[in-house]
Amino acid sequence: MTERQIEVAGPRTAAPDAPNAGGGHADETTPVGSRIAGSLRSAGLGRNLGLLVALALLCGVGVATAGDRFVTSDNLLTILRLASVVGVVSIGMTFVITGGGIDLSVGAILALSSVWCTTLATQNLANDTHWIVMVGTALLVGGACGLVNGLLIAYGGVVPFIATLAMLASARGLAEIISERRTQIVNVPGFTRFFATEVVGIPLLVIIFVLVAIAGWVVLNRTTFGRRTLAVGGNPEAARLAGINVKRHTVYLYVLLGVCCGVAALMIVARTTTGSSTHGTLYELDAIAAVVIGGTLLSGGRGTIVGTVFGVLIFTTLTNVFTLNNRSISEQSLLKGAMIVAAVLLQQRLASRNSNT
Repeated sequence: MTERQIEVAGPRTAAPDAPNAGGGHADETTPVGSRIAGSLRSAGLGRNLGLLVALALLCGVGVATAGDRFVTSDNLLTILRLASVVGVVSIGMTFVITGGGIDLSVGAILALSSVWCTTLATQNLANDTHWIVMVGTALLVGGACGLVNGLLIAYGGVVPFIATLAMLASARGLAEIISERRTQIVNVPGFTRFFATEVVGIPLLVIIFVLVAIAGWVVLNRTTFGRRTLAVGGNPEAARLAGINVKRHTVYLYVLLGVCCGVAALMIVARTTTGSSTHGTLYELDAIAAVVIGGTLLSGGRGTIVGTVFGVLIFTTLTNVFTLNNRSISEQSLLKGAMIVAAVLLQQRLASRNSNT
């Protein structure tokens, strides 16, 4: 079956990032202002512009409350480094939520990957051969956890919430057993030296995040995999009738997110030079919040990588502003939860308005 047939049989959804997504041929009698507004809506530019304004306002609050401490180059690089780790996880989460799923285990998978790639045996092997062994270990562990999640959900019939909740407890518990609840120090010079490098003053971790975001945008908006993800999330039954193997694609999505967790684990290990079962705590909240705030539908069928990047930057900047003003983590979590609820309510309102027009 051709891609055109898939688009006809499947749901009429498209990523907001994609040009001409959801757009049609404007009537010549349509006012210019309406046509421009329609173009902005179809391309998702209006939503992204709103996120940019929100980020700018948040930066203004940071300048007003923290002064010069906020605008220093060191503080800005700190924000970007923090955003990079959770940002990579959020890119993978965007695919899963766009495909109609959810994953509560990303923080635990990250922790398990960080612990497994920094065990004494793994580090000794890395010193005897090459530090790439640590990279491969983290990616394999993350991908394996994602595979288990995907198989349970797609072929086991377990709802995503329960399957990933079980993985959250299991992965975190296994990480504690392997590490004996101790912090494992990285003693592989090649690994730390590589990830500590900078390119024209930009930390490698930030560059990795940018590359993952670009790759995610291309895959979601310019490939068959991305179109199938939108179709599966929008209407699984229509996607199945269009010839898409929905179960197999669902497994692919969770494996992709697991690999992203493995990449993020390497990044946090490089930044802290440690592997710990406490890494990634509450990352599931941060990732889901960034994805939803960015404009990806929590019910699936529509996703935006650009919006997710803005969402990550907004929440990381918010955390930085709270930290500079000596506000508690509890207050940050309360505000993040309120923002998630507000974003979901806004999505429901817009969906109801579109269905009535």
